[in-house]
Amino acid sequence: MAGHDIIVIGASAGGVTALQRLLEDLPGDLGAALFVVLHLSAGAKSALPRILGRASTLPVVEAVDGEAIRVGRVYVAVPDRHLLVRGDGAVRLSRGPKENHTRPAVDALFRSAAVAFGPRVIGVVLTGYLDDGTSGLIAIKARGGISVVQDPDDARYDGMPRNALKGDSPDYCVPLVVMPALLKRLVAEPAPPEELFPVPDRLALEVRVAESEPDEPTEGYVEQLGRPSPFVCPECSGTLFEIEEKKQIRYRCRVGHAYSPKTFEARHGEEVEAALWAATRALEESASLARRMAERARTTRRERAAAVYEELAQERSRQAERVRSLLLNGATAPAGVEDD
Repeated sequence: MAGHDIIVIGASAGGVTALQRLLEDLPGDLGAALFVVLHLSAGAKSALPRILGRASTLPVVEAVDGEAIRVGRVYVAVPDRHLLVRGDGAVRLSRGPKENHTRPAVDALFRSAAVAFGPRVIGVVLTGYLDDGTSGLIAIKARGGISVVQDPDDARYDGMPRNALKGDSPDYCVPLVVMPALLKRLVAEPAPPEELFPVPDRLALEVRVAESEPDEPTEGYVEQLGRPSPFVCPECSGTLFEIEEKKQIRYRCRVGHAYSPKTFEARHGEEVEAALWAATRALEESASLARRMAERARTTRRERAAAVYEELAQERSRQAERVRSLLLNGATAPAGVEDD
């Protein structure tokens, strides 16, 4: 009977240090393949494999599309590609739609592992902002896998661990110092039979959206995942479909962009702030124009018109100052939302 030989790990802010601490205490003969997603900037070349490799007794490599999965190796996601795994034992890199405004995304990796390897999977959520990884852990547990969350009080940034605890009921919530021993023990334990945990149709569809195979159009997939909502996608302005999942609601648009609740709130906060800065700029330009019109009216001795323009300029300046004060005091950010 197979053990838990697939470990998928997600982290964001503070994740480099956490991953170093985790990997340096894992044994070199660990009988599992590890897959790591850390949120990365799309345009930068990642030095993460080299950084983690210096701390790890296991070999750490940058994931390559199509390569065979090998036990005892750590595969690290590359910038601007989803890191996925497939049931045929291969690594898959995809430019599928972003999730939570990022690619690679933790949830995309976790769901693909859940579909491909079911009960053999251990999902791990470490330090980070917002709630990427919560939905992925739910998928792993639905397929009989094991979920492990870093104790929020132990994490440098507690958003991802704390939201994982709220969104699901993880099997283990432990500080980082005891996690290597826990993973070593779980890897050695036999996994239950996969047939006891069939793949939910919705989960399989979401993995197909993330894979985005060129010869397999995804049109119509998202409509099967949930019902239309009154909201639009912040990235493409398409209709968002509402997906109910345990204790939370998620969103996907027709082309596949996906948002967790916290990320969606944060993006709305960014849009509100951008709109208010645009309003500030428009009001200040209006005030400037009114002053120029007042000056021009005075040069032609139209004092009444000059007074009207000057009053308008003062009012526009007051309005701009009120909006600017609102922005500088941070009153536009949704309550309880951290910025990733």
